[in-house]
Amino acid sequence: MRFVALLILAGLCSACKPSGQAPSESELKEQNAVMSFALQHFQDNNDIAGAVTLVVSPNGILGFEAFGLADIGAKRPMRQDSMFWIASMTKPITAMGVMMLVEEGKVKIDDPVEKFVPSFKGIQVKTAQGLAAPKRLITVRDLLTHTSGISTAAVTPAGQPIDLIPLAEMCDAYARNPLTSEPGEKWAYNNNAINVLGRIIEVAGGRPYADFIQERFFTPLGMDNSTFWPDIDDLDRMAKPYSKNKETGELIEAKNTRFSLPLDNPKRTAYPAGGLFSCAADLAKLYQMILSGGEKDGHRYLKTATLKQMTTNQLGDMTKVSFTEGMQMGLGFHLVHNPIGVTESLSTGSFGHGGAFGTQAWIDPVKKRAYVLLIQRTDLPNSDGSEIRREFQKTAVETYGGK
Repeated sequence: MRFVALLILAGLCSACKPSGQAPSESELKEQNAVMSFALQHFQDNNDIAGAVTLVVSPNGILGFEAFGLADIGAKRPMRQDSMFWIASMTKPITAMGVMMLVEEGKVKIDDPVEKFVPSFKGIQVKTAQGLAAPKRLITVRDLLTHTSGISTAAVTPAGQPIDLIPLAEMCDAYARNPLTSEPGEKWAYNNNAINVLGRIIEVAGGRPYADFIQERFFTPLGMDNSTFWPDIDDLDRMAKPYSKNKETGELIEAKNTRFSLPLDNPKRTAYPAGGLFSCAADLAKLYQMILSGGEKDGHRYLKTATLKQMTTNQLGDMTKVSFTEGMQMGLGFHLVHNPIGVTESLSTGSFGHGGAFGTQAWIDPVKKRAYVLLIQRTDLPNSDGSEIRREFQKTAVETYGGK
C-alpha cells in the first residue's frame, strides 16, 4: 500500500507541473522512495548491493534516487554522487565522437579502416578453405555496427599488463589476426572494433582519444566526474563490484582488472569500448543533450540529423543484432524494434546501451525520457536482459510518464 501511495503521490506531483517541466527539488525528495521500493526485493535477495536510478527529460532530471550500499564490508551507503564503472556505455560516446568527425569532413562513414589504421592493409579472412582476401575492405560503418569481422581475440602481450598497451599498438595487434567473417555480412558484438574507432578518432582528430572525449563532451557538458582515470578522492565514493556466492547466495566482492590496477595511472589505456567511470548527474547532462536533439545550453554537439542516422536501423533484416530479443543496430546504439520482455515498457525506436556490470541507459524518443540504472553486479547471465532492468524501466515509465 505504501508503494501504491508513493506512485499516486508521484503522479500528483507530475500532474501539478506544466507539460515537460521538471519538478522542483522538494518534489524530487517527496518522490525519492519510488524506485527504492520497486527494487527493494532485488536488494533483499542479494541480487544487488544498492543502486542509483535516474529519469531525465529534455528539461532536466525528473527522478533521482540512491539506495542500498556502495560498499557492503564498510557499510558505506550508496549516494547520488557514487561513481560506477559504466563499461560498454562508453561505446555510444565513442560513436558520437566519430560522427562529430564525420560532420567535420575528417572521416567518411564508408571510408576504409586502413585509411586511418594502415596495419589493416592486406588483412585476410578465415574461410572453410583457408585464408583469403575479403570481398571488400572493412569500413568505419562496419565498426560502428559490429559487422567488421575483426577477431574478438584479446591482445596477449608479453611483459606488460594489457591495460598499459597504447591504443595504436593494440589496434595493430588486432590487425595481425585474420577476420572471422566477411565485412558487413555478420553481426557479432565486438569490443576490439570499437577500440579501433577510438584509434580513428586519434588519427583524424589529431589528439589522444581521451583528450578528444574530454574536450568534446565532458568539459562543455560539465561532466566533471566522468573519467578514464578515477583519482584517490573518487575511490571514496566508488560503488564496489559484487558477484553472488553460488553456495551461500551472499554477495561477495568481485575481483576485476578494471579495479585492480592503480586507477589513477594516466598510462592505463583509455578503452573506447568500455573504459569510462561516471556518475548519474554527469550522465543526466549527456542524455539531456541527446534528448534535445544534440544541443544543450546553446552548445551544438551533433546535428539532429546525425543523431537520427545513428538511431536508425543500419542492418536491414539481419537477424542477430543484439543480446536481447526484438533489437536492431544503429551506429553505436542498440535500437528497440519490437518492445518485448525486458524492453516491454519502452517505445519502438528507443535506443541505448548497457554495461558489463549491469549499468543501463536507454533513451525513449517518443516519451522524451532517458532511463539510467547504475548497479555493479559482475555475474548477471545477461546484464542487458536482467529482471532488474525490466522492473526499473517499468516503474520509471509508470511513475514519470512521457510526452
